[in-house]
Amino acid sequence: MGAWQPLPEELPAEVRHFVEQLRLLKDRTGMSLVALGTRTAYSKSSWQRYLNASQPPPRQAVVALCRVAGVAGEETERFGVRWELAVRAWPREPVPPVPPVPVPAGGPVPGPVSVPGGEPAPGAEASVPAGHGVSAARGRDGYEEEPTLPWWDLLDEESSRQPAGPRAPRLLLYAALLAVVLLLAAVAGAVTLG
Repeated sequence: MGAWQPLPEELPAEVRHFVEQLRLLKDRTGMSLVALGTRTAYSKSSWQRYLNASQPPPRQAVVALCRVAGVAGEETERFGVRWELAVRAWPREPVPPVPPVPVPAGGPVPGPVSVPGGEPAPGAEASVPAGHGVSAARGRDGYEEEPTLPWWDLLDEESSRQPAGPRAPRLLLYAALLAVVLLLAAVAGAVTLG
């Protein structure tokens, strides 16, 4: 495929090795980043970040890339181990501390602080309800643990969670119901024609 941009020199060896292997795997698919994004449910820009070592990929993205590249078994497990080593060593950008908001002498002011006209006062931060910020979608270090999965991966997960025993009788029941419906439709068709 095309030439990859050089990886940053300061990358730990584990991260460098993992990203290089990920790039080889992506090249093995023969797909563009757009096509890869369509097949894996991770956007082109996400794959650019993952393959340029700007951001660690979620484990499910690596699994999806392995599936698209036709990798299975032990090789997929090796990618899982490489991913774990890389994520542990991935450089973390320090999160700047949030400056404390001064509290008036009379105690905290209830509700958001605003100036006439409804605009927030200069320096006043808008409050974000719990579960609606960056931390809701990402972990403390900015890494997204569980992204949205494509529907076909959700089917695999659901089937792997269910025990094999109860599934067979349910399928048999569905088949019997379908046979009854088809039989009734055939009888109804014969009656209306006859």
